[in-house]
Amino acid sequence: MAPAMNDKVTDMGAIARNPAWLAHRYDERQDQIHLIHVDREQRASATFLTDEYLKSDPPLVVSRSAMLAEAPAPAPMHFIFHTAYCCSTLLARALDRPGMASTLKEPVLLNDMVGWRHRGGTGRQIAMVMDQGLGLLARPFAAGEAMIIKPSNIVNGLIPAMMAMKPDAKALLLYAPLEQYLSSIARKGLWSRRWARELLIKQIRDGAIPFGFDQSDYLELTDLQAAAVGWLAQKAQFAALLQSLGPDRVRSLDSDRLMADPAGSMAELIRHFRLSIDDGGIDAILAGPAFTTDSKTGNAFGAERRKDDKRQAIAAHGEEIAMVLHWAEELAKRFDVPMQLDHGLAG
Repeated sequence: MAPAMNDKVTDMGAIARNPAWLAHRYDERQDQIHLIHVDREQRASATFLTDEYLKSDPPLVVSRSAMLAEAPAPAPMHFIFHTAYCCSTLLARALDRPGMASTLKEPVLLNDMVGWRHRGGTGRQIAMVMDQGLGLLARPFAAGEAMIIKPSNIVNGLIPAMMAMKPDAKALLLYAPLEQYLSSIARKGLWSRRWARELLIKQIRDGAIPFGFDQSDYLELTDLQAAAVGWLAQKAQFAALLQSLGPDRVRSLDSDRLMADPAGSMAELIRHFRLSIDDGGIDAILAGPAFTTDSKTGNAFGAERRKDDKRQAIAAHGEEIAMVLHWAEELAKRFDVPMQLDHGLAG
């Protein structure tokens, strides 16, 4: 339960210094930040930092300038960018370790930057507020912790800007192999297929589909073809980021490799992010809830469960998946999109 607040905030400094007051939304019309009180335990238990998963009091609404005037210096910040259906939430949960790092799973404030852009916000306006917003998000719960932010993948169009704004930040580009990605969408049914189309629509608005489709072509795509086009567009963007930023700042990892070698992958990721971890810390992470329970359902989870889920999807939708996979591979060859990315974590 959040502390009771008067209509007029009298101690903005205390609010700004308390990381439990999460910078949740931005209203560009009023130039206001909406804060909600979410402590570390609540953040850890929430699948995502969205209203669907957070049960909070009405937000505390403050002016952006007032919040910035009192905000402390941000902590070191790093990012997990992803294609979805690739264990990104698992990684964010695994890295949230007191004394090492605090993590944010899909903060809505960054989604608001995308919405503002689609409503006609200028690049200069959005860049300034996003830079400041990232600073407000980077308030860890303990001194010395880094802040790891896992944005929603609808924010991927803003990755170049975020990496330019935060030159000391490092990033992981996490993706599922295409067959795994398509299997996950097919297995989860109608709403997942709809999500894939919604993502494609946002990518079209961002000008992120480099494959020469006409508007009418999109209407002819099946659900899984639409999903494959969205996946390929993200892979093309990730490949360009790896080339332009280099392996010191950006590394890649596919979810199959993560689940096949979780200890090696975690050790390399912790080194990449330059985090400090105590002896036995990685073993504790692997034995903890991130690697043993499903982040969305709380049910038992692990590498074998993920393989079983894929086998079930192939059994039910194998012909469709195989046809779309072949079609997508031909599209990737035509436009030189790599199916596997360079600069992978060594594991």
